[in-house]
Amino acid sequence: MTSPASKRPLWTIAVALLLGAAALWGSSRLVWTATLRDAGVRGMVLDKQTGAEHSGALVPLAVLALAGVAGMIATGGWPRRILGVLLALAGAAACWTAVSGFAFGGYPDGAPVAAIYSGRGLALLGGILMILGGLLATRRAGTMPRLGAKYAAPGKRKTVRDPDTELWEALSEGEDPTR
Repeated sequence: MTSPASKRPLWTIAVALLLGAAALWGSSRLVWTATLRDAGVRGMVLDKQTGAEHSGALVPLAVLALAGVAGMIATGGWPRRILGVLLALAGAAACWTAVSGFAFGGYPDGAPVAAIYSGRGLALLGGILMILGGLLATRRAGTMPRLGAKYAAPGKRKTVRDPDTELWEALSEGEDPTR
């Protein structure tokens, strides 16, 4: 049976990936850009784009983080390490998406500046959580419990057997034990 201390990194990774997925999804719902555009007869109107409209990668990255939780629980060893590297790279992509094209000023009047900062900040936080979860999984892959590990057959043990018992078993199987 595994000790609670050996399960702690797995829970930490799962929580980091779940929070990262929630942050990325929440970021996709918030406003990321606001610009004025000419609407002809209506004049200049404020055009706002959500994170999902601005970058189509946010929701798929959130789904990848959720799938990463299942993968972390189900796998072990090298597959878990490979998954950890993949999640860390996806987290780096989320961070890049959050900071690319970001400006600290120059927004038109009436733009939801707080929502823009919050949206990009949530995406950055989600990416950082994915990176941390992936790197921790890569580092601790061999020490964490695996799904179904308690049902796995133990390795073959060398047992010292009685020579008389081996002779009787050979006779029972129809073999000649004297050869």
